[in-house]
Amino acid sequence: QVQLVESGGGLVPSGGSLRLTCVASGSIFSGYNMGWDRQAPGMQRESVASITSGGVTRYADSVKGRFTISRDNAKNTVYLQMNGLNPEDTARYYCRSDRGLGFWGQGTQVDVAS
Repeated sequence: QVQLVESGGGLVPSGGSLRLTCVASGSIFSGYNMGWDRQAPGMQRESVASITSGGVTRYADSVKGRFTISRDNAKNTVYLQMNGLNPEDTARYYCRSDRGLGFWGQGTQVDVAS
């Protein structure tokens, strides 16, 4: 069964931190680039961070220095540590596998109070 299950979202004050977790089925994790996307209401989905199977990372300019993506290949898990959150980070966050045309989970909501 192919699946991505996200967790860790919630409501935090401006300046707060959250860690998102995504557990993936092995068939779409092992050997593939993984990432996190987000979509705010009325906005297009955007890529926030990505990580190759070897651990090379990339970030959107808007989150550089605040967010950190990592993966645990033994656990088929990818993380997104988010620090210094601000209201512009409010969105639904989706875990992404770059296998084929891509796979996404159901998402986890992040709300940052102003």
